Amino acid sequence: MQTAIFSDYTILSEYTANEMIKLIEQNPTALLCIASGDSPKMACELFCQKVKEQNIDTSRFFFVGLDEWVGLSSETFGSCHNDFQKRLIQPLGLSTSQYHLFNALSDDLQNECEIMDAIIKEKGGIDLMIVGIGMNGHIGFNEPGVDFNLLSHVINLDETTVTVGKKYFRQEVKLEKGITLGLVHLLNSKKVLLLANGERKAAVIKKAVDGEITNLFPASIMQRHENGLIVIDNKAASLLTKS
Repeated sequence: MQTAIFSDYTILSEYTANEMIKLIEQNPTALLCIASGDSPKMACELFCQKVKEQNIDTSRFFFVGLDEWVGLSSETFGSCHNDFQKRLIQPLGLSTSQYHLFNALSDDLQNECEIMDAIIKEKGGIDLMIVGIGMNGHIGFNEPGVDFNLLSHVINLDETTVTVGKKYFRQEVKLEKGITLGLVHLLNSKKVLLLANGERKAAVIKKAVDGEITNLFPASIMQRHENGLIVIDNKAASLLTKS
């Protein structure tokens, strides 16, 4: 794992978007996994902008969503599915054959997990995973205490996740469980970018980079990834030990 520090959120988002472009240019059939939420938002916007400006062929790449709130429809404002529709699917005009997202309304969520795992395996694994980090150290919905050895799974949401998560929604929603790729997927990904910005993320970045590797703080597993990169701005990096 390495750390890349940029002056601000815009510059780190530009870097991330360029990494996405580079991936597609080098491997047009690449499998990309992206988180929703605030951290990757601008990177996705810049990626779509660069694709159009540079006339990049995105007709063969495939992407999977990192996670979803169980019980929410794809039309719900604030759901991960809804975010992906606005950030990637619609702007790029992607066909339904180019992506797979969890169906959080399924009456068989275990089957949803198995389908996701099978797609990732059939595609030869994830080439680039782009994630954020929660205030409790979660990645996706891999909450504190999660088994590091899980593939896709359903999990009870941590109180911090529920509290913070409500900001994404315009209406009252019931947030109890999440469905998510597991940390085995992260470790098996060929490259992982973990994005964070702002002073409020400084303490969690410090813990992820300099703390012990423990499932009580899931993002610490990034330290085990040989091609993992912590992509942060100066404010998020402010508590890191200076070499």
